[in-house]
Amino acid sequence: MKKEDIFKALGLNSKDLSQGTRIVRSPIDGSELGRVRDHSPTDIPFMIHKATQSFKDWCLVPAPKRGELIRLYGEELRAHKEALATLITLENGKILEESRGEVQEMIDMCDFAVGLSRQLYGLTIASERPSHRMMETWHPLGPVGVISPFNFPVAVWCWNFALALVCGNPVLWKPSEKTPLTALAAASLFERAAARVSYAPPSLLQLVMGGRDLGKILVDSPYLPLISATGSTTMGKAVATSVAARLGRSLLELSGNNGMILTPSANLDLAIRAIVFSALGTTGQRCTTLRRLIVHASLYDQIVERLKKVYTHVISGNPLDPKTHMGPLLERESFDDMQEALHHAQEEGGKVFGGERLLQEVYPQAYYVRPALVEISVQTDIVHQETFAPLLYVIPYQRFEEAIQLHNDVSQGLSSCVFTNDVREAEIFLSNCGSDCGIANVNIGPSGAEIGGAFGGEKETGGGREAGSDAWKNYMRRATNTVNYSDTLPLAQGIRFEVEESNR
Repeated sequence: MKKEDIFKALGLNSKDLSQGTRIVRSPIDGSELGRVRDHSPTDIPFMIHKATQSFKDWCLVPAPKRGELIRLYGEELRAHKEALATLITLENGKILEESRGEVQEMIDMCDFAVGLSRQLYGLTIASERPSHRMMETWHPLGPVGVISPFNFPVAVWCWNFALALVCGNPVLWKPSEKTPLTALAAASLFERAAARVSYAPPSLLQLVMGGRDLGKILVDSPYLPLISATGSTTMGKAVATSVAARLGRSLLELSGNNGMILTPSANLDLAIRAIVFSALGTTGQRCTTLRRLIVHASLYDQIVERLKKVYTHVISGNPLDPKTHMGPLLERESFDDMQEALHHAQEEGGKVFGGERLLQEVYPQAYYVRPALVEISVQTDIVHQETFAPLLYVIPYQRFEEAIQLHNDVSQGLSSCVFTNDVREAEIFLSNCGSDCGIANVNIGPSGAEIGGAFGGEKETGGGREAGSDAWKNYMRRATNTVNYSDTLPLAQGIRFEVEESNR
């Protein structure tokens, strides 16, 4: 599928994508995909104003009708799944099978949001006062700012967008400056869906194209009651501080340093499959990537040898080739970070297998690598850091309690898992004495979550929850209402407060 054909199918104008100042290059081979026009900082206040005006109309549209628009968007995604997936792969370098999965995640999210549009439930609460009814109601919050990452350039945004829209809120979306074309395509498909209904006001979705300076304007704006941001812990701390200063809300999905505990009772064949996908999927550039494998000492040598054999069969190459397991790293900086981490690991006593650059002669402007294993006896400083690359530390343990301690002894707290057939170990891992992460799995790897559950983590991962369960509440405000249908006015807590009315 040619680039021009992909653009046309997704409603993008090839001519428009050749006249901007921001050059978008494919990590596959360094070739130019297009040129995007960035917004000026002076554009953003006007865009925020348009979102505010749109909110006044959209919040009055019944939620099921808002859900109907998202249903139509899901139809557009189904019809253009292959073209959008191919563009994702061209722009961020992950294999086409994973890109298809990302678009399917958007489709699933739309389905979830459509059902949710008829289930934005409040509560009825027992009142202590006679002939009183107390209840909770939920209302649209206002325009939402979404800052999304390169590695899932549309799925993470769609988690927010689909829910924000059915809850009654327009969205201003600042995609990663590394993947603007995919964002333009996703927005173009939404415009097609919006054109099919008569009740969608303009500016329900606006793209903010540019760098961090534009993101900061969104973060600082008092007219955006919620900022949802996905990225590094450093970025998240800056966002949280700025939003808190104006008493707004922030929804943060930040870094992960995800661990797997492998116990003597585990099904090792199952575990190996989970390790390989979790460590190598998206070339190790997922927030849920497996980065620490904590293995019982009795299994350690066996597991290391099995992984080395599997790693020699991993195919790194063009992600459009169906035989490829791993595409390139996003850019040279990603490769340099990986090499620096491996260097530090060796200095700290680690034994490195793999990690070298591949295919440099074929793709001199791209950064393909062999996945790396690092055997290391303790969790050193470098192990505590998240390196966004296919780099897996393998650490031995003796007692299960020690494994839990090792697992939790990092500042990040996103995703985690244990492989065991011992019910006691499984239940301990899921208990308040076990994993301290927002996601904790048994006999499933840490990478690849379904949209039905709330996604997010604790500690320096930010505490946010997106996608399923009751994550919709992030995008709404709650009101507690009490109705008195009696002829008296009893006060709460039995307080008596009587004042005689003066005679006139």
